[in-house]
Amino acid sequence: MSKTKSVVVVGAGQAGATLVQRLRELGYDGTLTLIGEEPYLPYQRPPLSKAYLSGDMDLEGLTLRPQSFYDDQNIQLLLGNPVTAVDRDSQTVTLGDETIAYDHLVLATGGDAASLPTDQGGALEGIFPIRGIADINRLEPQIVAGRKVLIVGGGYIGLEAAAVCAKRGLDVTLVVASERILRRVAAPETSDYFRALHKGHGVRVIEGAGSVALIGDTEEGRSGQVCGATLGNGLSLEADFVIIGIGLTPSVTLAEMAGLTLDNGIWTDEHGRTSDAHIWAAGDCTSFPYRGERIRLESVGNAIDQAKAVATNIVASLNGEALKPYIAKPWFWSDQYDVKFQIAGLNTGYDHVVIRNGGDGAVSHWYYCGDELLAVDAMNDGRAYMVGKRLIEAGKSADPAIVTDASVDLKVLMKRE
Repeated sequence: MSKTKSVVVVGAGQAGATLVQRLRELGYDGTLTLIGEEPYLPYQRPPLSKAYLSGDMDLEGLTLRPQSFYDDQNIQLLLGNPVTAVDRDSQTVTLGDETIAYDHLVLATGGDAASLPTDQGGALEGIFPIRGIADINRLEPQIVAGRKVLIVGGGYIGLEAAAVCAKRGLDVTLVVASERILRRVAAPETSDYFRALHKGHGVRVIEGAGSVALIGDTEEGRSGQVCGATLGNGLSLEADFVIIGIGLTPSVTLAEMAGLTLDNGIWTDEHGRTSDAHIWAAGDCTSFPYRGERIRLESVGNAIDQAKAVATNIVASLNGEALKPYIAKPWFWSDQYDVKFQIAGLNTGYDHVVIRNGGDGAVSHWYYCGDELLAVDAMNDGRAYMVGKRLIEAGKSADPAIVTDASVDLKVLMKRE
């Protein structure tokens, strides 16, 4: 493979770090540059709202690979210096005063934590998003036993932050605008499970809050330090600080500036290619074909698998070989208190849920559309997760009668299919 070739990867998160590693594993020996906006070595994000926030993991534990790995693999790392422009005609990227040429460019820019608008108090002091190391480093000193924290958002991030704060002895109130927590990703049965879990640990859970307006400690109420909130349902709350966990916005600024096609993120085809044949994308920032639809997956699993697929196709493109489609195998996970929550598949389009009580606190919820198994939510039930994941990835289903019978080992499902 010619060493005159150059691949530039913008975004030094899970997808970007996986992609450059995979390129070297596949024998790509050209110039390889990984550019990151943050000043840190590529690191894993999921522990930020769990082990890192709780103090059970340090920066070294977060880091995916030491500097020596990139040195040994001849991967140029440019950190703390964001790319400001992509010139598709000259095939260059600009960062600071430097211009770097590419034969293939990969956008692995991830996403940004969504925030409340200014007219809802979003510009007040004492409001903390959870997306990067700097966010957690700012937040951690606020977590002191006895303080009042308001958490806005009832998805994975909000619930994980609530668990950490409750375990640290704070007075925790979690507010979600919609009718229930986890509404976008889980069935009511799973919402019920985690609502009870958090209430059992002293968290006040307010669902169906409608609008959330944060209040500041000035007469105008729209400046200074946050001190509370008023909700659309009429409730007023006090707070010493606020954690925002209302979702992620795909980072598409560079793609938009470059004139690439956007569709709920950076549009890619089934091979990971954008609307420009020399530009690829992977991870949270991308949307791609999946079972006749177009989806965007915010998960470590997708970031890793899609990055590997794109690396494979870049090498194939350089060698004049056929490209391979990326077939997503969705999985997710979350840790809250002593519950390991594992999800296999996507539940979109389900029409009923089957519940399995596995004993010793193990519970799993199996999503079906008709007779087809779509997804599994497993709470402290690793076996249900693994069996469900294997079935879904193989395009097979599971007999609901066996699923609900706790006396039957789930391995039987694998033998029957």
